[in-house]
Amino acid sequence: MPSYCEFLDAPPNAIPVRGYLHSPADSTGDCLILTHGAGSNCDSPLLVALADAFCASGLTVLRCDLPFRQLHPHGPPPRGSAERDQQGLRAAIASMRRHAAGRIFLGGHSYGGRQASMLSAAEPELAESGLADRLLLLSYPLHPPRRPTELRTAHFPDLKTPALFVHGTRDGFGSIDELSAAIKLIPAPTELLPIAGAGHELMTKKNRDELSKTVVEAFRDP
Repeated sequence: MPSYCEFLDAPPNAIPVRGYLHSPADSTGDCLILTHGAGSNCDSPLLVALADAFCASGLTVLRCDLPFRQLHPHGPPPRGSAERDQQGLRAAIASMRRHAAGRIFLGGHSYGGRQASMLSAAEPELAESGLADRLLLLSYPLHPPRRPTELRTAHFPDLKTPALFVHGTRDGFGSIDELSAAIKLIPAPTELLPIAGAGHELMTKKNRDELSKTVVEAFRDP
């Protein structure tokens, strides 16, 4: 039975890592770090459900709050937060390396996934050194709603870490066709898992019971 506890790693003069650590009964040695979107936190129903499902499959899972959320309990990230949020993910990777002997996977929903991909593109050694072996990008915010020309793909050609994109067919931040075209810019192996009928939040009343299982199976069996 998966279990989790509060987690805090706050070395002096460093960005703290704060969230919840899910520990499997029978661990594979691998670890997944999950973080949230711009308007949410690590207690979002999607992250909790996914953390439970991945933990049940044998992964240690850290769902954590990005630095902007640690400083501001509500609202979107203030302008200029991205660099510190990426360094928060870097700190989470380092922290989990001290807890897990196997591979480290990095993922997030919307804004959190975008920051994970930008960190990986800016620091390709994350992939080359094995610090982040694969990305799980949930509802990647390809462009703002109704502004399809404002693509958030400038870093895609530098992304060397394999990635699974999980995207709803009704996501206003990018259609399946738009995302399919965009990920061709990424030199690393990529996969796209469409979620029928889902919007940007991914989880719906109809797919609540199956979504997590579908994502775990797709991610664990590339």
